[in-house]
Amino acid sequence: MGVFYTGKGDKGISIVGKTKIDKTSPAIEALGDLDELNSLLGVVKQNVQSSVFNKIILDVQENLFIIQANVAGFMQPEFKPPVFKREKVAELEKIIDDFEKKVKPALKFVVPGATIESAWLDYTRAVCRRAERSVIRHSKGHHVDTTILSYMNRLSSLFFAMARITAKMDRKVERYPQYK
Repeated sequence: MGVFYTGKGDKGISIVGKTKIDKTSPAIEALGDLDELNSLLGVVKQNVQSSVFNKIILDVQENLFIIQANVAGFMQPEFKPPVFKREKVAELEKIIDDFEKKVKPALKFVVPGATIESAWLDYTRAVCRRAERSVIRHSKGHHVDTTILSYMNRLSSLFFAMARITAKMDRKVERYPQYK
């Protein structure tokens, strides 16, 4: 065994701190979905040209680590996770509001892929929604601060707005589904 693997999870159990937990538990699924979202944001950062967007994405990535610490908190009673401050939700709302002033919000579904950047951001939005659902499912059995739930909900709106902004900056007209 090395440092990159321990073999402890071979039987479907994860160990967080000193707590053993089934890998299919809502907590582990939420942690995995949050990890996937954070990893996807790393890819998006490398495929988005805007330094403003990259700063926003980095801030979101840092916040996702705080959310993960809170989701896993019950597994490590001796560890007190950082408080997720309400200001973080307000910050997202301000960013989204600023974007809304720059681009008329789409009040319909948008066919993803007008640009490579908007496609990555729409994909991120979809992964974010799944992570949000996982965190909510986990919160049914363990306390999750409602501020975290609000943040996760706003986060997918942020990625939707960013996708629309990138398409507008590239002067691409986005399509709506035709349903025909």
